[in-house]
Amino acid sequence: MDLESRLHLIRRNLEEVVTEEDLVSALSSGKKLRAYVGYEPSGEIHLGHVMTVNKLMDLQNAGIDIVVLLADVHAYLNEKGDFDEIREIAEYNRRAFIALGLEESKVEFVLGSDFQLERDYILDVLKMARITTLKRARRSMDEVSRRKEDPMVSQMVYPLMQALDIAHLRVDLAVGGIDQRKIHMLARENLPRLGYPSPICLHTPILLGLDGEKMSSSKGNYISVRDSEEDVRRKIRKAFCPEKQIENNPVIQIAQYHIFPRFEKVVIERDERFGGDVEYLSFEELRKDYMEGKLHPMDLKMSIANYLNKILDNTRKKLNQT
Repeated sequence: MDLESRLHLIRRNLEEVVTEEDLVSALSSGKKLRAYVGYEPSGEIHLGHVMTVNKLMDLQNAGIDIVVLLADVHAYLNEKGDFDEIREIAEYNRRAFIALGLEESKVEFVLGSDFQLERDYILDVLKMARITTLKRARRSMDEVSRRKEDPMVSQMVYPLMQALDIAHLRVDLAVGGIDQRKIHMLARENLPRLGYPSPICLHTPILLGLDGEKMSSSKGNYISVRDSEEDVRRKIRKAFCPEKQIENNPVIQIAQYHIFPRFEKVVIERDERFGGDVEYLSFEELRKDYMEGKLHPMDLKMSIANYLNKILDNTRKKLNQT
């Protein structure tokens, strides 16, 4: 695969690359690159997680080795349960990511506690603590902390560890949602001060909840990979999807970030009275028709639910086999 094709796959559906110049230079170097994303094992795997899984599959297709960190220590520090509970969920997470389409033979799964309790790592955490202000550590955790108003000291250690994971896993690219940006910038600035290279950072957008608000497990405004076909249809049918509105429209986001990357064409099924079926070869075509009112929200919803179920049906089957 040539450089431009690799760049297209890597950049697809990203919010930003930090930096573009670093990415081009790394790809042009001929070095075998490694990318990682870390997941706190907690609760259900939902479409928000699938955003970064899709990006990992793009990176695999671009010839980049993938490391998935199942961050059990981070989850513990962020008050997501005890270690036994967290590790049980971590194993489910691993199976779910494979079921979603990551090529298992080309993914290295790492449990955080397998290396984050070693002497050299702990010493690096202490060194990082000496060069990071409390204000900077707290600001880095703003988007991901469970306890924003009155954080525990453990949550100040969290971003220092996340930065050091990049160094100790020997990865070149750090992948995460745009909510991880402050932590990644901390890594880019401070890792070189400890003798480690600065990572390239790839940030995906944050998927809205189905109600158009921030996705939250307490609100149940998400689609889980274990939701049944009928659950998916019911949730999509009720989802916020204003006519002609593209921005802050969760159904449009699902079409853009989950459906079009996996299907060469998308067919919106409609009654002949309303123009019959319409076929789209790109998200841009669908986006244009929706903005112009040529595509009704309910027609979009029902077709998106069908395509989403095609993706999740394969995932459900694989999860049930293991």
